[in-house]
Amino acid sequence: MQIQAAVLYTPNTPFILETLTLDDPRAGEVRVKIAACGVCHSDYHLVTGTTRHPLPVVCGHEGAGVVEAVGEGVTRIQPGDHVILNWAPACGDCWYCRHDKPNLCATFTDPIWAGVMLDGTTRLHLPNGDPVYAYCGLASFADHVVVPEQSCIPIRRDVPLTAASLVGCAVATGVGAAFYTANVRPGDSVVVIGCGGVGLNVLQGAAICGASTIIAVDTNPAKMRIAEEFGATHALLSNDNTVAEIRALTGGRGADHAFEAVGLPKLQEMALAAARPGGNVILAGLSPMGSSTNLPGSIITREEKSVKGSYYGSVDSQRDFPLLVDLYAAGKLKLDELVSQEYRLEEINEAFETMMTGSVARGVIVF
Repeated sequence: MQIQAAVLYTPNTPFILETLTLDDPRAGEVRVKIAACGVCHSDYHLVTGTTRHPLPVVCGHEGAGVVEAVGEGVTRIQPGDHVILNWAPACGDCWYCRHDKPNLCATFTDPIWAGVMLDGTTRLHLPNGDPVYAYCGLASFADHVVVPEQSCIPIRRDVPLTAASLVGCAVATGVGAAFYTANVRPGDSVVVIGCGGVGLNVLQGAAICGASTIIAVDTNPAKMRIAEEFGATHALLSNDNTVAEIRALTGGRGADHAFEAVGLPKLQEMALAAARPGGNVILAGLSPMGSSTNLPGSIITREEKSVKGSYYGSVDSQRDFPLLVDLYAAGKLKLDELVSQEYRLEEINEAFETMMTGSVARGVIVF
């Protein structure tokens, strides 16, 4: 079938709206009509070239839609299902899946980074037949996608798909980091450095967990009000005294849990300094490929600070996406408030320009 998609041909160039050919789903695959797709900084890493990926590519990894067709052998998904797309599908049988770490599934890692399906081929093609690759195995900056069955998580049908579209990346990554990676407990103190889509969801995840002191840190004054709406009890504009201010708000010790939600080495180092002795440092932001961070081993050892990576919020998508949707339906999780602005697909470059100003919680492409 013919679809409309936003294609990135080379780094540091705009997305170009193209008519592409989308193949029918093969065995174990599903075709989804996309309803909405979030605009995420991880996609922008391909634009800048800080994330290397085969090109040309259709980006987009945070979406939701309605199943239109299924391939041979698909039994868990059926046409008409409302689904959230999952960019870290789990096979259920590899070592990581069998040891309760489906977010680290080894089966899908290589093909996803290669932009292809499990059989090594693409489902997207230019008019001349050349392949177009799929970012995170989804390519949801398009009106239709073909994805592995494991990339579709069915959800209840009474939840708006625009709101549900954000669960598949920013919400799962941020809320999951608080729920599962850090295991925030009632009464804990939390600092979140960086209040973009992931950071805002760490804030509300910490609030749901019952944290008593929740400190938001960002360089953008516009983010202070938004952070408070998502659960921050204190909002600090980052400066040379930020770590001292965090300690002053946490009994002079530092936070029980310090989250870095941007992926910048200097902010990761700030998170280590902001955590109390015996506290947790959670690295939830995606760092540019090839970057490194100076985290002094003497401090980590002598102060018993734990440094943990958080990939996709340590979630089990099959379990947690429906849970997050239920929390939203119960009024306990903010999704509508995350959607700052809606765009048409042809406005995608404008959407990224606005995202880079830091003035929005999340922009969403709505089809």
